[in-house]
Amino acid sequence: MLEARGISFAYARRQVLDGATFSVASGETVALVGANGAGKTTLMRILAGILLPSSGQLRADGFNAFRETLRFRRLLGYMPEQTPVEPELTVKAYLKFRARLKGEQVRKIRHRVLEAMEACSLGDLADTRIRLLSHGQRRRVALAEALLLRPRFLLADDLFAGIDPATRQSLGQTLAAFSQFASVVVSGHELEDLGRVASRFLVLKDGRIAEAGNAAAARKALGT
Repeated sequence: MLEARGISFAYARRQVLDGATFSVASGETVALVGANGAGKTTLMRILAGILLPSSGQLRADGFNAFRETLRFRRLLGYMPEQTPVEPELTVKAYLKFRARLKGEQVRKIRHRVLEAMEACSLGDLADTRIRLLSHGQRRRVALAEALLLRPRFLLADDLFAGIDPATRQSLGQTLAAFSQFASVVVSGHELEDLGRVASRFLVLKDGRIAEAGNAAAARKALGT
């Protein structure tokens, strides 16, 4: 289980997060939504350990993720809003490179890479340089990277942004298959698409989290 308790964060004098609190059970996918500038990416970066909050706790299966950062990172898969890929590497080479950086044992890397590529339908693109991929294909590579070590906690920021319906469906199916093993948080603006992969919504508004059961309830909470 992933538990965020009283997460607060400010940029200069602007309070972006104000005691945001929620939990995600193992085997559950939740959707994080909010207006532009509401702080979704900031919250996701805090959950990923990239930013430290001014106050609050993050517990992962009972331990303090902010204090035991190395332990948490071994269990975490993070797909950022902007995909930091190496354009001259092939898909397979890039995933091998990332698996090594994540500390995977050498004897397991080949299997992990093949498994992640299969999960994200990248087999036909294994030997293609990343600079030649479409935006949607790069997002699939980013998700494959996040899944490399079979994480117990998965964060996917703005998962469906700028991709075609077929790729959205493919990514959604991958998440659905994976979510039975992990606590998953997916952010974005595409409420209907998010509703197909998430069991409930976390609505970020005025720095706080409110829960909504479906896309219609989330839309009402957002005032859209």
